[in-house]
Amino acid sequence: MGPQLTKMEKTNYETVIIGSGPAGLTAAIYTVRATIDTLVIAGNQPGGQLTITTVVENFPGFPEAIGGPKLMMDMMQQVKNLGGEVVYDLVEKIERTEGRFKIWLKSQKTVEAKSIIIATGAGAKWLGLEKERDLIGKGISGCATCDGMLYKGKKVAIVGGGNTACEEAAYLAKICEKVDMIHRRDEFRAGPIEQRKVKENGKINIWWNTEIKEILDNGQRLTGIRVFNNKTGEEKTLEIDGLFIAIGRKPQTDFVAGLVELKGEGQVVTEKDERYPSMTSMEGIFAAGDCVDEKYRQAISAAGDGCKAAIDCQKWLEEKAIG
Repeated sequence: MGPQLTKMEKTNYETVIIGSGPAGLTAAIYTVRATIDTLVIAGNQPGGQLTITTVVENFPGFPEAIGGPKLMMDMMQQVKNLGGEVVYDLVEKIERTEGRFKIWLKSQKTVEAKSIIIATGAGAKWLGLEKERDLIGKGISGCATCDGMLYKGKKVAIVGGGNTACEEAAYLAKICEKVDMIHRRDEFRAGPIEQRKVKENGKINIWWNTEIKEILDNGQRLTGIRVFNNKTGEEKTLEIDGLFIAIGRKPQTDFVAGLVELKGEGQVVTEKDERYPSMTSMEGIFAAGDCVDEKYRQAISAAGDGCKAAIDCQKWLEEKAIG
């Protein structure tokens, strides 16, 4: 069982970190060790996306791999052991008021902070099919680079047609026996180089104008998918060991729209001040991890971002105190 989340002890903090994935918790480790009064608002999925990843093999320091939930619960416990405060709640709104930030929570409570680190991550977009969510970690994944090695030498399918889907299909083809690529259109949206990697790979079989109708399982894990051609209506069953959904990721940043500058599908824009590269367009608000990163999207890079945001935040707070 993971660490218990505490009730807020007070309502004023030097820093409030929103999000409890690798970025948020790493940021908290650094701010707490810098003796910055810190509150972590864990969100509705404490630990973030890694809590639905069965095995993590690419986070340094674990030669025998580690379960995603355990990694995140250990990280959260580390924050608490250092003296950080973690609460289970969601942020609904933030306002700048008299040089501080007022944060409204779903629980109807409010807290205030001198600074904020946004580390809410980005969630994979899912197809919305029956059984899909139930089989995450049991044959279904939203990240090939995270979970691909679990299917070494096996048959897999990937859904999507953009750059990420093509890049992940090419990656999977290096380690899997066969890759079925399911795309609902008759051409990819990916760039020419990414398309070529897929089309010229003999281990990748592209199913154009095709969508998934049904996810098949044996009561414990994925066994296959039922697909149909959206032009002809023809149906076919594909027996596979793994299914990767690569139809996009959405940053969890709706609650700061209008407060800080966003781009694309909602990524937070940083590097607005060369002194503090992780600062957003709003002075005193920093951001880290997958809510910013649209390229790497790895636990280790998110953790690194969290470290940088915490150090930037510390320096900014020190400058304000001196000033």
